[in-house]
Formats: sequence, C-alpha cells, structure tokens
Amino acid sequence: MDQETILTYFLQKLKDVNNKKESENVDTKVLKIDQVHPDTGIIKEAAEVIKSGGTVVFPTETVYGLGASAFSGKACRKIFEAKERPPDNPLIVHISDLSELEKVAVDVPEDLIPVLEKIWPGPITILFRKSRNVPDEVTAGLETVAVRMPANPVALMLIKESGVPIAAPSANIATRPSIVDSSEALSELTGRVDMILDAGKTFFGIESTIIDVRKRPPELLRPGAFDVEDLEQYFGAILIGDTARGLKEAELAITPGMKYRHYSPEKRMYVVSDRSLFMKIMESDAALQLTAICSKELASQISGRCISLGSEKDLYEIASNLFQSFRKLDATGKKIGIIQDFPEKGIGIAIMNRIRKASAGNIEAIENLESILSQNDLKNHN
Repeated sequence: MDQETILTYFLQKLKDVNNKKESENVDTKVLKIDQVHPDTGIIKEAAEVIKSGGTVVFPTETVYGLGASAFSGKACRKIFEAKERPPDNPLIVHISDLSELEKVAVDVPEDLIPVLEKIWPGPITILFRKSRNVPDEVTAGLETVAVRMPANPVALMLIKESGVPIAAPSANIATRPSIVDSSEALSELTGRVDMILDAGKTFFGIESTIIDVRKRPPELLRPGAFDVEDLEQYFGAILIGDTARGLKEAELAITPGMKYRHYSPEKRMYVVSDRSLFMKIMESDAALQLTAICSKELASQISGRCISLGSEKDLYEIASNLFQSFRKLDATGKKIGIIQDFPEKGIGIAIMNRIRKASAGNIEAIENLESILSQNDLKNHN
C-alpha cells in the first residue's frame, strides 16, 4: 500500500477507537520513581503495561515520552489517540542496546556502528530504513524509521525489561509544548494513558537532535540537545536547511518536528528580534496587555517584568526552561506574549527552531503590536 492508503486506513481506525471510547477515560496509574536509581519493582510493573499493549509516560534525558511497544500497531495507535496526533507524523523508536538496532532498521552502514557506540546512549536520533518488524503506524507508512537510545536509567531499564523497543513521541497533546516535568504530564495526560512514571524534571528540557545519515553530507532534520558542532566531530559536515531552522514547514514529515506547528502555548506568542524594540515595547502602555519571555540579562533592563529563561551565557539553561515558559505564559491573564531571539549557534539552533514553530509571527515595529492587540480573536492560534 502507498502512504495515502495507509494513512486513510489509519485515520479510520483512530475514528473507530474514538467513537468507541467517546465517554470513557483511561484509568491512569501514577508511580513515583527516582531517575538516577530506579526501583526495579516499578520498572517491572511499567514493563508489564508495555507488554500488554498499554501506554506509559516515562522520563528521558530530553523530555518525557509517551511510549508503547514499537512492534504493535494497535498499541501505537493509542499514542496517537492520547496525543490527538496527526497520523502522518511518525514516532521515534527507542532501544536500550545497540544489538536491538537490527530488529528495527536495515542497511545500517558498517562504518556507522563505531560512531553509534560513542554517541549512544545520548540525545541523538538517527534515520534508517525500517525493518519489517516495525508497523506502518510507527513510521506513518514510510520506509524509514527514526531510532535513538536514551541516556536515562528509567528509560533504558523500561525498554530492556519490556523486551521490545518502545515507540515514543514527546508526551504532550499535539501542538502543545513538550512536557519536561512530571507535574505537567499528570495535568495533561491523566485519563489518557495507562501509566505515568512520576520522576520530576528532565535534564535537557528539549528534544533529541535528528539527522539523516543516508545522505552525504548528513542532513539535520531537527536540531536538539546534541549540538551540531559536536556531531560534526563524528559525521563530518552536516547540512542545515531552512526546515531545520524552523523557517519553513516540510511537505512530508519523515521524522517528528518537521511538518506541523509544534510546541505552542495556547496564547499567541510573537518573536521580537530587535532588542531596542523589545525594551521600547516593555516601556509602552502595551506592556500591560502582554507577557514577556526573555533572558535574565534583558529582564534586568526592563525591571524584571518577564518570565526569565536564564542567562544568555548558558544557552542550555535557556533551552531547559523554554517549554515551561510557554506554559507559564498560558497561566497569565495577559492577551499575548513576546519572546526575544537567541544566537543560532550550538543549541541556539534548536532554541530558535522551537521558538519559530511555537510563535504566531514576528513583531518588527510597535505599530505591528498595536494592530495585533486590537484584534478581537486572540484566544487561540492553533
């Protein structure tokens, strides 16, 4: 079957499930767990959920994932249902050991194995040709599969104990900011999933980097926690296109984060690149109607009237606080938000990718802002 036929079939399956469970909620079990020293009993209980075709929210080093058996199309459809995720947006397959790669991918170059041994476990996802073991639900009917090995004890132990690779996108409702703290998972996914492993905040707070190594040079598909500059030590020069920078949307999503609006707060958020304009806005009457998101350096120049992301000297801190700042924006009583931009170097490429995909546009003059604030429909841009 071609991709269109597969997706049509998949959509009907999702509709059937939704109609059947229209008035039902999933009985979600919540278990607290330590990310560094996980309780093996809790891991075994969570693994039984995976084995039985259920869904588990679990921490990784990047963000929380919503997982199911990567070998069960039926189980993976529950992920799409819980997230309200478009069926043409593929999932990432997580493995716990390099020996598992051959179960999910084929035609893996021999010279790539030594590289994978150095960078895995870690926040880097590689695109391969998929094996027949991986159902179309995982790959959106495509012949490729995105694979990674997370650097988190809970995630690794869960995969190993489950005995199967785990397919897992970020654990959030589609288009919403990724979940980086278990409190957000409890609020957003209780009643939608079978189990939530309550483990606090993740380390990076931003998703994995995705690259396509089938191409020469390799291409960056989604920037993330693993800096491109560091990856080039292993892969040589890596192509960074406009899609990876968040400047345009891909026509076809071969991996997560490429096609749809992502990471968005419910309130409209706009990028203000000009720092002097940012300060001018915050000194104007319009500031009373909006919430600013910025670095602590910029906050100090506007009397601290903003949601602080941390220091511009530490872009990893900025990245770690980004998604939570979007959720804080939604909790305010203001109409819209504005956010500064950041240098596109290192993890700054990933930061700006997320900001662009989450924003409703740019503000380049105070008149633009006044026009936006005068609009009547400011409640939701999704």
